[in-house]
Amino acid sequence: MKIWILAVLSALTLSGCGYNDFQRLDEQTKSAWSEVLNQYQRRADLVPNIVATVKGEANFEQETLTKVVEARAKATSIQVTPETLANPEAFQKFQAAQGELSSALSRLMVVSERYPDLKANKGFSDLRVQLEGTENRITVARNRYIQSVQEYNVLARSFPSNLTALVFSYQPKPAFAVQNEAAISAPPVVDFNKK
Repeated sequence: MKIWILAVLSALTLSGCGYNDFQRLDEQTKSAWSEVLNQYQRRADLVPNIVATVKGEANFEQETLTKVVEARAKATSIQVTPETLANPEAFQKFQAAQGELSSALSRLMVVSERYPDLKANKGFSDLRVQLEGTENRITVARNRYIQSVQEYNVLARSFPSNLTALVFSYQPKPAFAVQNEAAISAPPVVDFNKK
């Protein structure tokens, strides 16, 4: 009879301490992160098609293509595991590689504007639309991940659930950070007199 009472008391204590909420939010963050990775993979899969299409333009800047290919290789070489989410250094390294790929692709799209034949190419146009859609999906997936991490971290830091976090070693999860915060906080310079 004492064991049964102890089991009931333990269940009541654990249900009020946030343990189940930690489990739910941990799974929610893992699911949101999986969607981020899914969208990054979609983007990485588009890159070879874009590069192949652009290579058809005889005078296209080889350096730009090389940077895209190298950035994709770097971004896809980083193995992401559930432990990555708990390791701020590994997480930052992954973010940096994805940021480099985003930057290289943005440069490719800007440079491609100088090539009328490329702009007129239906295949390139379709790939560009797919890439833009994928970038939007990445943004949505990252926002969902950020929100789920925020909910988890609030639970991990709030009383009395922070005691449960301490007992079960639930550490706050790293969130996405802007790599170039200083650069994006400065307003853009617009000069209509340049030719």
